[in-house]
Amino acid sequence: MEKEGGVVSSVVFRAENTGFSVVRLDTPDGGTMTAVGHLPEVSPGTTLILDGEWRTHSTYGPQFQVQQCEISLPATVQGIEAYLASSMIDGVGPETAKAVVDKFGAETLDVLDQEPERLQKVDGVGPKRAKSIAKSWQEQKYVRTMMMFLQGHGLSTNLALKIHDEYGEEAPAVLQSDPYRLARDIHGIGFKVADGVARKLGLPFDSPSRIQAGLLYALEEGTGFGHTYARRGDLIEKAVDILDLPPDDVNPQLVELVERGDIVREPIRQNEWDPKSAHDAIYTPALHHCETNVAKRIKAIAAKPPLRFRSTNGTDWDVLLARAEDKTGLRLSDEQRDAVQTSLTEKIMVLTGGPGTGKTVTVQTIIELLDWRDMSYRLCAPTGRAAKRLSEATGRPAETVHRLLEYSPQHGWMRNHHDPLHADVVIVDEASMMDIRLAYRLLDALQDRTRVIFVGDVNQLPSVGAGDVLRDIIVSGHAAVVRLTEIFRQAADSGIVVNAHRINDGEFPILNTDKFKDFYFFTKENPEEAASLLVDIVSRRIPERFDLRSSEIQVLAPMYRGVCGIDRLNELLQAEINPPSPIKAEKKIGKRILRVGDRVMQTRNDYDKDVFNGDIGKITGLDLDEKRMIVRFEGNDIPYEFDELQNLMLAYAISIHKSQGSEYPAVVVPVLTQHYIMLQRNLLYTAITRAEDLVVTVGTKRAIGIAVNNDEVRQRNSGLAYRLRAPLSPEEAFTCDLGRAPVMVLER
Repeated sequence: MEKEGGVVSSVVFRAENTGFSVVRLDTPDGGTMTAVGHLPEVSPGTTLILDGEWRTHSTYGPQFQVQQCEISLPATVQGIEAYLASSMIDGVGPETAKAVVDKFGAETLDVLDQEPERLQKVDGVGPKRAKSIAKSWQEQKYVRTMMMFLQGHGLSTNLALKIHDEYGEEAPAVLQSDPYRLARDIHGIGFKVADGVARKLGLPFDSPSRIQAGLLYALEEGTGFGHTYARRGDLIEKAVDILDLPPDDVNPQLVELVERGDIVREPIRQNEWDPKSAHDAIYTPALHHCETNVAKRIKAIAAKPPLRFRSTNGTDWDVLLARAEDKTGLRLSDEQRDAVQTSLTEKIMVLTGGPGTGKTVTVQTIIELLDWRDMSYRLCAPTGRAAKRLSEATGRPAETVHRLLEYSPQHGWMRNHHDPLHADVVIVDEASMMDIRLAYRLLDALQDRTRVIFVGDVNQLPSVGAGDVLRDIIVSGHAAVVRLTEIFRQAADSGIVVNAHRINDGEFPILNTDKFKDFYFFTKENPEEAASLLVDIVSRRIPERFDLRSSEIQVLAPMYRGVCGIDRLNELLQAEINPPSPIKAEKKIGKRILRVGDRVMQTRNDYDKDVFNGDIGKITGLDLDEKRMIVRFEGNDIPYEFDELQNLMLAYAISIHKSQGSEYPAVVVPVLTQHYIMLQRNLLYTAITRAEDLVVTVGTKRAIGIAVNNDEVRQRNSGLAYRLRAPLSPEEAFTCDLGRAPVMVLER
């Protein structure tokens, strides 16, 4: 990093919630400079010593990007007056600042520090005002001192500001007594950062607080891979690796965490027939609470007698279904008829099946019958995109689970067991995306009498969050499961549908045949050539041949890094589809550039904006003076302040995981051997099934073969099936193979 410094001449911008600032400084050589970054509150006259690097902004020119900031008080009379006149000190404006400096000159700061009562000698400053000025000065002095203390321990200005906001004047004491609290309490500070601070403070390498923090870090890291718990042996092994300490040092601290209630230990046996399958499961308290209560709620709902669905006037089932078919104009297969009847006779049902098997038609028919009998129902899905698709398919209102349960950041989940939903039936679409936390919130808000219908394709990727809820419910034997397998005639002519089923069955897809006009494969072994071809396909070939706009084409990639990774493809596609222009404003965020006209994705839920993780929009406005960007989501223009732009990423290319619950007119998928770590059958299957009308793959047949042949669904540590499971055969117990799962349908 480079070092620069100067005296603040003006504060151009400051975001109070993050500390992101733009300041202008007078430099020692008589010049000026602009510094940007996360800074403590500063005012004109303040001397700053900065570490960072120079970058050139396309509009504003050279700017110094600040990483570290050291504050020095002004040394000259003029600087002192400017500093006091900046409204940093309560009760001191320009006139009072001039009067104070005229009275005390270069000794002004010493007077404020050591003899603040002398302020009463200044015209217009009485005892009360002098006391107020002295108090405000000491508070500002404390903030400066603490920021220097925090930054002196290796923390960036941004993290130092977060620590100050969290702990206030207790921050130094927290750091010195238990620096690992930073990782527990503050988002953005992980174990490694806290461990670095602890090293600088001289905390012993084998201190209990360090070992316990390492264990908690290892446990939390596992949830990022979808696990609800860690096996004890695996957790110890991972902690030993992180901490570089022997197991004998780590084990006692694990026991201490259990006894203190910071983690939960529970013995779990994966099946009743194999004693060797028993192991110690280590949970965070939150995930243990969610998992145990999901199991309790499913059992309670399943045990409660449902409201009977009775036809009137002796109308038999076949006549009833015929009426529904006449209303929808759709004819049901025997599988679909079984599914409809099961949904109205069982308390908990799972409806699953691949593309083209008629899940949507089945749900439409169920809803028609519910309407006919005046039964109340609610339709929901885990994401906004999936809820919108459900609403469009059924012609009825559908909402996210969060909206259904009236969640808000300020008040939490308003619908729960204290104030449950009133509905005879709740239908959850795209249920494979539901993690254990969301499942807990949903089931906690349902009455025991409510029927629950989970709809989803269990062969798709599991939820991003912890758990494998849909699969666990299926294999537990605690729900009626209907799997639709028949591909309807119109779907059988689709290469998308046929190849999706072939991939799911472990068969190589049919490529480049005249039979299919919606599935294409281009061979490219060299990643650079593949990336170049992919850009041409998206920007020119598909729009010209299929009359689709580039905005209707979504690139889905297995990985973020690499020549054909998401990050690089976004750069290439942005340059081709939305190149820089004098008439297009743009904003650089780190290494990314966001430009008017860009397609972007929201990366976290924002309930105030009503925009959610995975929502895709288009930048329609950018005001560099007001430091505001406008993004249009589904026809709604949403404003973003510049300090909120970290929640947006380019979305010309997105991950296959992020595409779950969505459909796009056309999908382009790079499949190369450089992606081998991620090449799995369910990943390729999920990517292909996101397309409505067209799939184009670019890569090698070898890479496709690797994906098709890799049917090992990465086993997630989850105890839900264990908690729910009815007695099954050893082959069925705790399996992830749906083909061996219990399938329960009722005779018509």
